[in-house]
Amino acid sequence: MAYKYLTLSNFDEEVKKSNTPVIIDFYADWCGPCRMMAPVFEELSGEYEGKLKFMKLDTEQETELAQNFNVMSIPTLLIMHKGKEANRIVGFGPKAAIKQRIDDILKNIK
Repeated sequence: MAYKYLTLSNFDEEVKKSNTPVIIDFYADWCGPCRMMAPVFEELSGEYEGKLKFMKLDTEQETELAQNFNVMSIPTLLIMHKGKEANRIVGFGPKAAIKQRIDDILKNIK
């Protein structure tokens, strides 16, 4: 597993203070598309090691963080850079499509 779980208590350390861009998977256990996204997210976490930090956030447990980022639909992948939102990907998609979106986003924030 190449990702960590994000909580309100570790948010500053893992996201705000990170020198590496961070991608956060906002999910819930009851969400079918979120369960479909989980293996894609895990595979991608290995492919971007050292280039992008992968974090998972359970919206049922961390409602305040989900609300702070106006996450209205899940799964939502939020890309953060230097403590600010750089972009987001909403909804499930095949691995190739998600990877292409991530690559495009990373090109624009470096």
